[in-house]
Amino acid sequence: MSTPREDGLAMPAEWSPHAATFMEWPTRVSLWGDLFEDAKRDYAEVANAIAAFEPVVMVADPEQAHEARGYLTERVEILPIPIDDSWMRDNGPIFVTDGRGGVALVHFRFNGWGGRFEPYDRDADVPRRLAEHLGMRRYEAPMVLEGGSFFVDGEGTLLTTEQCLLHPNRNPQMTREEIERTLREYLGVDAIVWLARGHHLDRDTDGHVDGIAEYVRPGVVILHVPADPRDPDHEPAAENLRRLREARDARGRAFEVIAFEPGASVAAGLNLYLCNGAAIVPTDGTDADEPVLAQIRAAFPGRDVIPVPGRVLLEGGGGPHCITQQLPVGVPIP
Repeated sequence: MSTPREDGLAMPAEWSPHAATFMEWPTRVSLWGDLFEDAKRDYAEVANAIAAFEPVVMVADPEQAHEARGYLTERVEILPIPIDDSWMRDNGPIFVTDGRGGVALVHFRFNGWGGRFEPYDRDADVPRRLAEHLGMRRYEAPMVLEGGSFFVDGEGTLLTTEQCLLHPNRNPQMTREEIERTLREYLGVDAIVWLARGHHLDRDTDGHVDGIAEYVRPGVVILHVPADPRDPDHEPAAENLRRLREARDARGRAFEVIAFEPGASVAAGLNLYLCNGAAIVPTDGTDADEPVLAQIRAAFPGRDVIPVPGRVLLEGGGGPHCITQQLPVGVPIP
């Protein structure tokens, strides 16, 4: 089968118009433990917040579909599909567009974040099931890749970390050059910018970039840069900052970097989601939230900044970005 690049498709930026957001309802009791009910409540709060701006489709294990309905507004569609876990960004499809209104999806392999969480076979099958549901063309990519491990700017540049994509528990049979070639072919990018490491609290994903950065617009990145030298992320962040400032994107631009200072916050930060007209931002529920929200408002002045609970999501291993995946506006390519 041809690749998306060969067929003229590429992944659009997260701020491109969305037809909907996909999510997955919490189902792995062993992950959440005593926080399982709290996780359901907070997933619902994120879904309902997004639903004020665009349609939301909540994939739920068939045994939990009725339960999920009770937590969600009527603006959220429930789609029964067997799943193992609830991190749609990572096990779900990556959507690509042809620039003429057509949308297809890419099905990357999924191995439970390097085999940390089993079983994961039902999660790995979600892109195929969604392609059938949407009547959409599905490209099968020959590598393991989670959606939280990279960003694209929609103009040919991809941002990622060496810690994750080069980790031997993902694609040990592939060289760096082979990984780059596959990213170019299946996401339609030209330039790949490698940061070094992700957040030190990222215990499960081997340094996903969505815990430390977010594209604001092409050529502009907001980056986690704690000023306190005692912060465990201070030195890794300085290296990430150096690399980003020295890099050039696919159009030859130097990056404008907005330094994000987390301050006293624990859960509030950059694992945010850009839906139509809004930024859905995780918060601590403490006084430390306001300085963080002020930085997000300044970085995204044209968006409503919507705070949602972040502590339980962080305990589970992520934030609003990790539990969402955008469907671009367009017509499915059969």
